[in-house]
Amino acid sequence: MPAHHVVVGAGPVGRATASLLASGGERVLLVSRSGTGPELPGVERVAADVADASRLTRLADGAAALYDAVNPPSYDVWPSWWPPVAESFLLAAERTGAVLATASCLYAYGPVDGPMVEGLPDAAPGVKGRIRAGMWADALAAHRAGRLRAVEVRASDFMGPGVTNAHVPVVVPKALAGRTVRLFGDPSLPHSFTDVRDLARALVVTAATPTAWGRVWHAPTNPARSGVETVADVCRAAGVAPAVVRSWPRAMLTVGGLAVPFLREMRETVYQFERPYVLDSSAAERELGLTPTPWDEVCRATAETAGARVPVAL
Repeated sequence: MPAHHVVVGAGPVGRATASLLASGGERVLLVSRSGTGPELPGVERVAADVADASRLTRLADGAAALYDAVNPPSYDVWPSWWPPVAESFLLAAERTGAVLATASCLYAYGPVDGPMVEGLPDAAPGVKGRIRAGMWADALAAHRAGRLRAVEVRASDFMGPGVTNAHVPVVVPKALAGRTVRLFGDPSLPHSFTDVRDLARALVVTAATPTAWGRVWHAPTNPARSGVETVADVCRAAGVAPAVVRSWPRAMLTVGGLAVPFLREMRETVYQFERPYVLDSSAAERELGLTPTPWDEVCRATAETAGARVPVAL
């Protein structure tokens, strides 16, 4: 009998995870605030308030795994939004016995020198980084106490199918139209980009592998490319000339932040684009047998999401 899986969050990561599970013949509930969205073969959509632990527990009853792929509705509500949601996931996992597999980012590490590897201390000085670090610390403590089973998979900035509001994908429509685009920080520095399908595969594999529980993994990710190179690669995948890439003035975050909450919140994490930001996923590749989606395919999917008619590869 197919296993029952509950994926919470219907963004690109949640959809990729649900679709991957369904393609393997599993029974999948995809939970979101509205319960609506494009039809995914073999996936049942459900509406729920994820902060309602009782509701989440009922949905996860009998589930093999509970996947946390949710994202706050806006960048400036993290301190108030995340605590009840994180607590809800812990309670639901503890009450049902479902493995809690969390999709996360690299914020918890904070600024580091050199590639980010699993085992680095979660030493972020900023609010968002401390929130994500605290969420994993709570899950790990509960795991070690035997109250639940937990694993976390971290990824860098997203690319791939369905991704529109991320560091590079957000500028791709303009780039494909031949217009000059701007990125935060120094776009000439190496930066890691993770395909959402690779994060989904890592979530599914680690949730199903008992020896993977109780630790952080990095999603399989291609070698780092600069922002300039990445925009050019996506343009080439769509058969158009590379766009000109410039950086936003640093002062824009200070001045613009006075009126725009997103820009104000960006000041905390802009370091990610002002120094090399490189994720090392060799552990997942070596120990779990995972490999990243070929870079050309990542760029093709990113361009197609932006509406490009990508030439068929011969």
